[in-house]
Amino acid sequence: MMKYLLISGLLCVLLILPVHSQSTVSALDPVKEIQSKLLLLPEAEPEVATVDWLIESPGQTARVSRKGESNLIISNGLISRTFRLFPNVVTHSIRNLVTSEEFLRSVRPESELVIDGVTYNVGGLKGQLEQGYLLTEWLEDMQTVDNAFVLSDFEVKELTDHIEWKQSRWIPATQWEREGLEIVFHYTYPGKQLMGVELEVHYEIYNAIPLISKWIVLKNDGSSDIQLDHFTSEIIAHPEKNNYVDEPHQWDPPNLYMENDYAFSGFTYAESDRSVFWETDSGYTSQVNWELKTPAVLKSQPRTGPEYRISPGDQFESFRTYTLALDGTDLERNGLSKRKMYRTLAPWVTENPIFLHLTTTKPAKVKEAIDQCAETGYEMVILSFGSGLNMEDLSEKNIEKFRMLVDYAHGKGIELGGYSLFSSRSINDQTDVIDLETGRPGGAKFGHAPCGGSEWGINYFASLKSFIEQTGFDILEHDGPYPGDFCASTTHPGHDGFGDSQWKQWRQTTDFYKWLRSKGVYANMPDFYLLSGTSKVGIGYREVNWSLPRAQQIMLGRQNIYDGTWLRTPSMGWTFVPLTQYHGGGKAATLEPLSEHLEEYQAHMIQNYGSGVQACYRGPRLYDTEDTRELVTQTISFYKKYREILNADIIHLRRPDGRDWDGILHADPSLKTKGFAMLYNPTDKPISRKLALPLYYCGLSETAQVSVDEGEFSSYTLNRDYEIELEVSIPAHGSRRVVIK
Repeated sequence: MMKYLLISGLLCVLLILPVHSQSTVSALDPVKEIQSKLLLLPEAEPEVATVDWLIESPGQTARVSRKGESNLIISNGLISRTFRLFPNVVTHSIRNLVTSEEFLRSVRPESELVIDGVTYNVGGLKGQLEQGYLLTEWLEDMQTVDNAFVLSDFEVKELTDHIEWKQSRWIPATQWEREGLEIVFHYTYPGKQLMGVELEVHYEIYNAIPLISKWIVLKNDGSSDIQLDHFTSEIIAHPEKNNYVDEPHQWDPPNLYMENDYAFSGFTYAESDRSVFWETDSGYTSQVNWELKTPAVLKSQPRTGPEYRISPGDQFESFRTYTLALDGTDLERNGLSKRKMYRTLAPWVTENPIFLHLTTTKPAKVKEAIDQCAETGYEMVILSFGSGLNMEDLSEKNIEKFRMLVDYAHGKGIELGGYSLFSSRSINDQTDVIDLETGRPGGAKFGHAPCGGSEWGINYFASLKSFIEQTGFDILEHDGPYPGDFCASTTHPGHDGFGDSQWKQWRQTTDFYKWLRSKGVYANMPDFYLLSGTSKVGIGYREVNWSLPRAQQIMLGRQNIYDGTWLRTPSMGWTFVPLTQYHGGGKAATLEPLSEHLEEYQAHMIQNYGSGVQACYRGPRLYDTEDTRELVTQTISFYKKYREILNADIIHLRRPDGRDWDGILHADPSLKTKGFAMLYNPTDKPISRKLALPLYYCGLSETAQVSVDEGEFSSYTLNRDYEIELEVSIPAHGSRRVVIK
């Protein structure tokens, strides 16, 4: 191990040299230069992890090694990616090391670029004898693809943060750290038309998770502008999962999950207008489907554009693509894998402040709400929509009003921030998104919406920055963030035309969110920008349901939580509790006066805090009587006592249906309290059940110590399915809390 570390240290010194200029490369043999670097790497087969990474961190860490004189491998005990460097770079293996599943059936270029209307490959080899599978020995006789960028250098680096995170509030003690290695392949194009243009293809591999990320950087050190019309940053020709002769209604995905951070208009990545595509492969003529319609190629690319003009001395950096190796089709296990991915890539999503959604900005009422938060254990006040907050108003009077309220809140140990609306509104014809077909405002996701690249849009983001800096706001709840609209205007200063408008508005928006993150400002959004710096998104609900009678809200709310935590950690989503009337429903739908609806108020809080999911408690106050104050205080005290385990990922036990018990189980094997189950009885009669609690993901294998409702602990023996049988009685319309050590 020391030998490898010594070599790795030497490697960093040798490989992080300036990339050769084209004149220098011509005087040297670039193949020999690259090969001499490759031979400095330790030669080794990737080691295989011997523990379940969802339970325990493997002893193997990220490493870069070689096989023979031509192959470079990145691996971490869980996943490996193998490149052949000569005669040009090509990935010929992506493997789940634990299951030995191979995810490549055919080689492809590392990326594809369309520059000034011409398509260029990046690396790649051609001449594979069969597209249904790949034999390593075939690579010896394969040739470079046409019109390709060629490898000029490579370097190995430690990971660097691409988002500055100023941690300023509670996160779990067991939050995973993003550690690993980065490798960069440098390419140049041998033809004169791209003289001075260099391409970097970056890969990161992380410790303790079967995950690899990838992105490209195109640099223009030439003498004239170039335009990147389109790019495909990742291409994986994977084996067919089904052998359907005819086209089915739905194809099954491979055990390979791909996601990038170029996503719009969704509470989850799965529902976002995203940029990962399954495509057919007409060259794969031996596939079972007789019309050759098997979606057997995964691509990460923008749907349109970016048509990005790169001036001399400038560069273009793509979005990042994340490829996660799954090991089967189990819904819970695959969901846990994705949740661990978010914890690793975006640790800020594990911040989970306890907040009140306040419906007024009257100073006396705001101070009263801040006082109530401090008394009951709440941590944040969000000035909600309809409260009267206008963050675009930079007048001295407005700034001073909210700066004084921030100072008051901070003096009480409370954070303060508020709401701003961006896209789902119309400003004027000069500002709004222009439809390509009509040439008129309209055609946006929300019909009419401002263009971020307009003069108004540029000033809007500048105003929010100024407001936050001058007032000291701790949170921004940004409604209708950029939803992926294109804009056909040619007069907006923030983009050239239709083709680059989506890309530049996305970059503008995500740069703003990264700025918030660097300042420690908490960011709530109704869109999936979590990998770009935001912290929370809606759990998934229909807004008008919060105008239904209270009993229905409680049951539907618990269903929302159950369904919304398969792909998200508890801290990644918010739910809702209308203390005052929301869309309608009158007295039957609201909790005010709170003292008259303590049972329903408690039910909302118990199921929300018991799941670790924060709710927007929207109203003018947290309590109205001493009994109400005591209820809120006791509930927050319970939550904070078990906060670590209540923010752990959820194992789904039984979905709420109103007919029988339902429940969830938090699991974290690294904590002293390894599990915490919340069990509910929605019926009007007490029930007794013998339940099988699955404790595998709690890290327990032999025995478990169990306490119900903080009673004495009893010892239970796990069966070979890693379950215990627990007899429990749950009162009518009540719940039980089960602590597992």
